[in-house]
Amino acid sequence: MSALSDQLVSFAILAYLVAMISHAVEYALGNSRARVAAAPARELVGAGVGAAGGSTPDAPVDPGAAAAERTARRARLGGLVAVAATALGALLHLGALVTRGLAADRMPWGNMYEFVLTGTWIGVAGWLVVLWQRPQLRRLGLFLSLVMVLLVATAELVLYTPIVPLVPALNSYWFVIHVSTIVFASGIFLLGAVPAVAFLMRSGYEQGRRSFPYTLAKRLPAAAALERLTFVLHAFAFPVFTFAVIAGAIWAEAAWGRPWGWDPKETWSFISWVIYAGYLHARATPSVKRNVATWLAIVGFLTMLMNLFGVNIFFEGLHSYGGLD
Repeated sequence: MSALSDQLVSFAILAYLVAMISHAVEYALGNSRARVAAAPARELVGAGVGAAGGSTPDAPVDPGAAAAERTARRARLGGLVAVAATALGALLHLGALVTRGLAADRMPWGNMYEFVLTGTWIGVAGWLVVLWQRPQLRRLGLFLSLVMVLLVATAELVLYTPIVPLVPALNSYWFVIHVSTIVFASGIFLLGAVPAVAFLMRSGYEQGRRSFPYTLAKRLPAAAALERLTFVLHAFAFPVFTFAVIAGAIWAEAAWGRPWGWDPKETWSFISWVIYAGYLHARATPSVKRNVATWLAIVGFLTMLMNLFGVNIFFEGLHSYGGLD
């Protein structure tokens, strides 16, 4: 089962890579379509037109429009292939988690490798739900698939840990309660960071700024839709994250005799909580610009990455269960 899990992770990475390339093709063809449509049309009129002969001219033909339509069909096909590859990758990804859990005879959340695999799967599963509800946001999938390739490949190539039993401190029913909610919230925050970055790019384009990501930004969904999605995802994840922190404190009281000790991971969890609370407060304050609030969401996700990677790799504490040597 362990070997099967590893193979499924590799196939999932390949599927996400295909999705990323297909989305890139959709972007490229979309740009080509815009250039073709902007080109001046030429009208082709049939010969032999004359009043005496009574013949009528052929209907005008617009080769630019015809070429644009063909390119649009190809772009749509690229987008559909990308969505199919993402769904396939999610199924393979889920299979890797299930087989990993069966091989370990426990929930697959015992180290950093398994945590990243689970969090990224929740992110991509959430994206498929969003896409089902709002198919007009499909082009955001380029960024989501890129994130999946980078994080899942990093987990497989850098963070991989052979299956081992849980450390004694984790053998508790609180393991399922606390870790399941923290990994779920982390996956949704991961998903929420994608439209947040895209919103900043798109809003800059809509305001007339011609910066480096101009080509990508003009193909993104409308800034208002991206900003709304960012808020909805964070508003959904934040209460779950809050419950996870509270559950962790209760577990710490039972395991270590104190609910909070400013362990490095506890400290960074508190920092993340404060920043995400600040984002939601700023988002609800009319005087705060949406760009400013969105930057808080991105900073919050950076603190989550610090808590996941930086704390596990560079700090020692009671939460040092990363599994890395």
